[in-house]
Amino acid sequence: MALRHCMVLGFSLSVAAFSAEALELVAAGNHGAEQPPVPGASSRRTSAGGTTFDAKYAKIYGLLESDAALRAKIRKAAALFGIAPIHVIGAIVGEHTYNVDAYDHLQTYYVKAVSYLESSFSFSHGGESLASFLERPQFDPCDEEAGSHEVWSCREAVWDKAFRGRTVEGKRFPDDRFSAVFFQPFYAGQTFGIGQLNPLTALQVTDMVHEVTGLEKLDYGDAQQVYRTIMNPDITLYYVAATLKKAIDAYAGIAGFDISSNPGLTATLYNVGNPETRAARLATENRLRRKQGRAPKLPKVNYYGWLVNDKQEELEALLADS
Repeated sequence: MALRHCMVLGFSLSVAAFSAEALELVAAGNHGAEQPPVPGASSRRTSAGGTTFDAKYAKIYGLLESDAALRAKIRKAAALFGIAPIHVIGAIVGEHTYNVDAYDHLQTYYVKAVSYLESSFSFSHGGESLASFLERPQFDPCDEEAGSHEVWSCREAVWDKAFRGRTVEGKRFPDDRFSAVFFQPFYAGQTFGIGQLNPLTALQVTDMVHEVTGLEKLDYGDAQQVYRTIMNPDITLYYVAATLKKAIDAYAGIAGFDISSNPGLTATLYNVGNPETRAARLATENRLRRKQGRAPKLPKVNYYGWLVNDKQEELEALLADS
């Protein structure tokens, strides 16, 4: 296999270019009998809402089951990005089971999206706009990147390395994710639309969505546009599908695994983010394991992905009318 090296602010990433024949297929289903622990924050949030994970799962399942038009939109988005629709279903079900409760009707998501037309807000932190923040010299290397995914991934890496939890030029920055600090203008822990996308993820795949669908690219200087896009079910599903496709491609190209048959893995990556970094870590570990004569380590699902795999048969049943 050929290797290429990417440098981002001192980080060295060895990326293996695997041929389709060299990929190791990760079969469908869970490879562990027990679900990994659910984070306490998710449990507390669910209890505070007077509900349960089972009830939340039943609610999002019921919405998908009762809305043939929504299922058709999911199939269309998945087909455009060359993935099976079960991946989109899995991501949506996981988000609404463990994060936010689903609305009873899809129309409510449209109403929420329209509400952002009259809202006035911007992406900023501590009185500093995101546009001004990105003018700092630490971000200069990112200007050399081509494509929205590369540019925003670089900016996220700069945040983690140079600003997160640090004091820079007399200003203390939170020890938190870039997306949480600059892209949630109302309150921490916000979730967005039926896909529960965060704005940073949408900005990363906006070039891909534009190329495939022809939709207008997102502009981080227009926060309302970004929010309306990810809140609108007719549009956000394309971003969900693009994000899942990116994860599948990352594990194929970097780690040598074909995860396209395991919706629990794609759901896990949708939940935790940074598929390229995670694939690179797995590839590094497996190169060492091979040198030691040990079998390679397979990608693993988290609690969220485990549920999707556990429920795959009944989730696939939602698509039976295609």
